[in-house]
Amino acid sequence: MRALVTGGSGFLGRVVVDRLLSRGFHVRSLGRSPQLGLEALGVDVLQGDIADKAAVQSACSGVDVVFHIAAKAGVWGPRSEYVRANIIGTQHVVEACKEHGVKKLIYTSTPSVVFNRKPLKHVNESMPYGSRWLCAYAQTKAIAEYSALSAHDANGLQVVALRPHLIWGPGDPHLLPRILLRARAGRLYIVGRGDNWVDITYVDNAADAHLCAMDALDRGTCGGKAYFISQGEPVQLWPWINHILERCGIPVINKKIPLWAAYAAGALLESTHRLLHLEQEPPMTRFVAIELAKTHTFDISAARKDLDYHPRISTELGLNTWLQNIQG
Repeated sequence: MRALVTGGSGFLGRVVVDRLLSRGFHVRSLGRSPQLGLEALGVDVLQGDIADKAAVQSACSGVDVVFHIAAKAGVWGPRSEYVRANIIGTQHVVEACKEHGVKKLIYTSTPSVVFNRKPLKHVNESMPYGSRWLCAYAQTKAIAEYSALSAHDANGLQVVALRPHLIWGPGDPHLLPRILLRARAGRLYIVGRGDNWVDITYVDNAADAHLCAMDALDRGTCGGKAYFISQGEPVQLWPWINHILERCGIPVINKKIPLWAAYAAGALLESTHRLLHLEQEPPMTRFVAIELAKTHTFDISAARKDLDYHPRISTELGLNTWLQNIQG
């Protein structure tokens, strides 16, 4: 079996590549940056942009399954860049899969596709796509997910979308490192009341979900559908962050800022950065303020049933592994 992983050298993509190799797949990886270390593992490495139609066509030639993980992430940047990577790039992947007779496409989405500025408490996949978007990432991923799922054909290209929430673990380049950096600098504050719950996903579990989805497509239990993915055990966000800070020897945080104040600051900072054409992400945005203050938990019973997805790594075991990794 031959598999293509877009973004195979990225945080999640690399773990998916490892899983596929362990199952005897011949793996190809497509990425924009040099993909260090993959060639030594026997991976067929292609350097290219998913927004480059020719590069995607070449990458999809001769493969049986595609894991489309590459995306423009983050909450700040020109909308055109998000459209280019997330919408146009996904369209190129879908078209190339059809052109080359690829049988299975697993698309990596995000729960942000249902973002609506409100708390999300144990919502399931019946939740409609979001509205009143506050960042281009969420909006373009929603459009891309819909486009990918619309291409599903039980007798042709079978498609499934996965929505892992807040992926973290060894090699995490964003979530936990940013928390530690801000805490050490004294720039981390509890937003809102500090009693909100969130779902998180350890990277190994997220990768397992992708292979579960591939197998489920063979069984015909998930085609054309999207699934929330998480640990299945939400954490209370701010106590969990303080637990991590304690384990890292960093003073816990107690200072609070009301959601309305953080939201207003985000709006002002966004306007200032746009006016001054600043490329770096503002210290606060409206989207981040809401994410930090409100509950976001998701029902994964559909993934358990249809995909046979069951998180192997508990949150505490994952945290211990991550700490060992960063402490050397």
